[in-house]
Amino acid sequence: MRPESTRGAGSRDGEDLDDVDRLLITQLQTDGRLSYSEPGALAGLPAGGARRRVLRLQERGVLEVVGVTDPLKLGYRSMAMLGIRVTGDVNEVADAIGSLEEVIYLVLVAGSIDLLVEVIAPDAGALFGTINEKIRRVPGVGQLETFTYYRTHTHRFTCGAR
Repeated sequence: MRPESTRGAGSRDGEDLDDVDRLLITQLQTDGRLSYSEPGALAGLPAGGARRRVLRLQERGVLEVVGVTDPLKLGYRSMAMLGIRVTGDVNEVADAIGSLEEVIYLVLVAGSIDLLVEVIAPDAGALFGTINEKIRRVPGVGQLETFTYYRTHTHRFTCGAR
């Protein structure tokens, strides 16, 4: 099961995060398997206090602790980013495309396209099938441009908490 973000969830601009929250987030971004005592000690909290803080951040949608995988090492040989121009309601199209199993990342963007969609597939034929038979058939999908990946250069999950 993959974690799914909801539209508009979480803190706005990190305004209500304090230095302890930021330290806990930074530590868990580096290693999400840390016991609560390790980041808690750095923040001057007992393990229970760190646990409560982390749970609060999770409940607010600020933090998700997940296992990050490498699709290539899981047998996926084809990955692509799709740039999609939408006709109609962008949220409806995003919801429909985001529900597809092959879609691992989707963002609404400003500019000449409306959606950036990352897809994975076991091979080039399956990637083509996903794009042509599933995504292009979603009502409201207008222009679609495919950017097939050669390889991943940088994959970072440590944006830091401001």
